[in-house]
Amino acid sequence: MGMTMTQKILAAHAGLSEVKAGQLIEANLDLVLGNDITSPVAINEMKKMDNQTVFDKDKIALVMDHFIPNKDIKSAENCKCCRDFAGEHKITNYFDVGEMGIEHALLPEKGLVVAGDAVIGADSHTCTYGALGAFSTGVGSTDMAAGMVTGKAWFKVPSAIRFELVGKPGKWISGKDVILHIIGMIGVDGALYQSMEFTGEGIQYLTMDDRFTICNMAIEAGGKNGIFPVDDLAVAYMKEHSTKEFTIYQADDDAEYEQTYTIDLSQLKPTVSFPHLPENTKTIDEVGEIAIDQVVIGSCTNGRMDDMRAAAQVLKGRKVARGVRCIVIPATQAIYLQSMREGLLETFIEAGAVVSTPTCGPCLGGYMGILAAGERCISTTNRNFVGRMGHVDSEVYLASPAVAAASAVLGRIACPCEL
Repeated sequence: MGMTMTQKILAAHAGLSEVKAGQLIEANLDLVLGNDITSPVAINEMKKMDNQTVFDKDKIALVMDHFIPNKDIKSAENCKCCRDFAGEHKITNYFDVGEMGIEHALLPEKGLVVAGDAVIGADSHTCTYGALGAFSTGVGSTDMAAGMVTGKAWFKVPSAIRFELVGKPGKWISGKDVILHIIGMIGVDGALYQSMEFTGEGIQYLTMDDRFTICNMAIEAGGKNGIFPVDDLAVAYMKEHSTKEFTIYQADDDAEYEQTYTIDLSQLKPTVSFPHLPENTKTIDEVGEIAIDQVVIGSCTNGRMDDMRAAAQVLKGRKVARGVRCIVIPATQAIYLQSMREGLLETFIEAGAVVSTPTCGPCLGGYMGILAAGERCISTTNRNFVGRMGHVDSEVYLASPAVAAASAVLGRIACPCEL
């Protein structure tokens, strides 16, 4: 029996000619990632080990993004812990104020992940990098500590689900709508510890930003990872951003999949995830009248250039509804700067939105947009659990940047086609 893309990457990193689903392997790592919340835990665990030296100072990335700039004393202490550790071990890829960005947007932009890599990160949305044809997955801080020291990680080889994407998406349909549709279809545990492998001629209509968004939310379906085949668009992206050598793996024709789903992109409608699980989806025509208090456009899911442009296209020449707070968060400094050069920041501010420095901020209920009891937010983030963005009696609705921007204008969850 042949191997899937993910299985081929894991086999190569384990030094094996082949692997099978369920097999336990030890794989060499190309990158170990941590942020300002998870890294201090890993650093403290590393201090308990006999060997307290990192395996490769160039293959560790520490990104200060969740509470940056520091919101309080605790967050400042966490970042100081990371900063001191990076200095002590001469970590090459340490990103702090001035160089920061939301980790899963920043690492591909910096060229630190390419096709064929095996990456772990102490953050569940590390699965984002499958858009480039890499195997990437989230781990706990203890596994991060072990990875920083040994450059290795244990994995159970995942089985796979294939998603055959066909057709051309219509206007206002983005990667966010695709993945929300899929999660709504299979549920939050529909791909539990499985590789979500995307194929089909419909991929040609998805931008790299669309693909990053789709892979980012694989974990919201329970997936071990999400992964796309490496086409000309992915190769062009890597050549633009990276000098690293990359390896393209392709699934065997006789690769085994637990299930295969066909998704006709031309039939999709803008999709919204209702509280309090990403699987609780409705198409925009099923939403009804839902007034909102806040809009967040940003995050590791939807804070990239495509997202900024889509939001600005909707907001240009319009005003955020009275009583609605609209917060726009470019995911990296480079995206912030490009948005400024294109006049997008001016559009946001003239519309009555505020623009934040890159940060995870409100996505995890950190800061820069916490909700009070009874408030509703439509957000381009990836989770809408109880209390995710503030008070346990608040509500978070997940949607694309275009839908979020239209909702900001109309003061209720809405489609851009209504404007």
